[in-house]
Parts: sequence; C-alpha cells; structure tokens
Amino acid sequence: MKGALRALSLWVYTAVMEANATIALREELESQRASLRNELEELGYGAEVRAYDPNFADSSQVTAERGEAEALVTTLATNLRDVEHALAKFDAGTYGQCEACHEEIAPARLEAVPTARYCINCAAKKR
Repeated sequence: MKGALRALSLWVYTAVMEANATIALREELESQRASLRNELEELGYGAEVRAYDPNFADSSQVTAERGEAEALVTTLATNLRDVEHALAKFDAGTYGQCEACHEEIAPARLEAVPTARYCINCAAKKR
C-alpha cells in the first residue's frame, strides 16, 4: 500500500511540475511575441517605406543602414511567425508534439527552444 501511495504521489508531483513548466513556456512565448511585435513596430515594419533623399551626400551609408534594418526585420518577422505558430499549437492542444513523427518533444528541448517543431531525431534528419 505504501509503495502504491508513494508511486501515486510521485505521479501527481510529476504532473504538477510538467503543468507548471508548460505554463511557464507559454508565458515565455507570449512575452517573446510582445517583444518581437514592439521591435518590429519600432523599425516601422508594416508601415509605409520611409523616403530617403537620393541627393543626400552619404547615400551609401543610408543604403547600408536600410539593408541592415531590412535584414533585422526579416529575422524578427521569422521569429514572430515561429512564436505565433507555437502559441497556436498550445491552443490546438498539440504543443510539444513533433510535427513529423507526432511523438512528444523532450521537455529539455522545449525549454531550450520553446518554438521547436520537431523532436531532436526528426530535426537531425531535416538537416
């Protein structure tokens, strides 16, 4: 009887810890989404393209800065799509499930990469 009670207690403890970890991951993703949206807004993503004076004496610097900003926007937008995809998986009840083999993604992998779509085995095969 004591062994069964101990096993049940361990199972309940594990379930509560996993639920808390899942809640923490969702909160982290929601925080990342807000941060990425703010950064994109600050960079003018989705807004009208800013006009630059083509006669400006240092137009090469303006061109370089514009290129850097566009590269940053591309990276941030990609990250935002990944975060939103992970949050959609939470809503669908499939968060933590590999999109290739449908097995569970290891909790340590999700902790390291909350937007992971694939288990470590399937991710290695995709490389």
